[in-house]
Amino acid sequence: MRQITDHIIMIRPKHFGFNAETASNNSFQSDDQSMTVEQISTQAIKEFDAFVYLLESNGIHVDVMEDTDTPLKPDAVFPNNWISTHGDGVVVTYPIRSMTRRAERREDIIEELAHHYKITKRYAFEVFEDQDQYLEGTGSMVLDREYRLVYACLSPRTDIELLDKF
Repeated sequence: MRQITDHIIMIRPKHFGFNAETASNNSFQSDDQSMTVEQISTQAIKEFDAFVYLLESNGIHVDVMEDTDTPLKPDAVFPNNWISTHGDGVVVTYPIRSMTRRAERREDIIEELAHHYKITKRYAFEVFEDQDQYLEGTGSMVLDREYRLVYACLSPRTDIELLDKF
């Protein structure tokens, strides 16, 4: 079994930017006001497209999905928090702590993937959001696919009971 893939999913952002809801507990975010919202979004799309080109020119197949105009999803470029795909055709969708980020989870993306890949099983963990239990995909876990191990740091975004279920 391979640890890495040569097929990835990427979401081209429409409204990339600062997310005030998640910034308080995400040290990777900063409210850089040196650029306008439009400039940030334009720069994000430019960097996104350059990265897709770099990946594809190095033999990586990229399934690019377009973000939707509404609702605004400043973090849509990070689908790894709400979905993971696995070599055996399994698709897992995850519960997200942030209310605004839940809008990123899109059934049309899963349907589009099903047109190109065989989906053998679907696990939908998002039902646990109603119980305030979260497991934010590979933003929350590191998967060792070869040895079938999961590494995680427990946090409000990584519930131990859901980790056990996973």
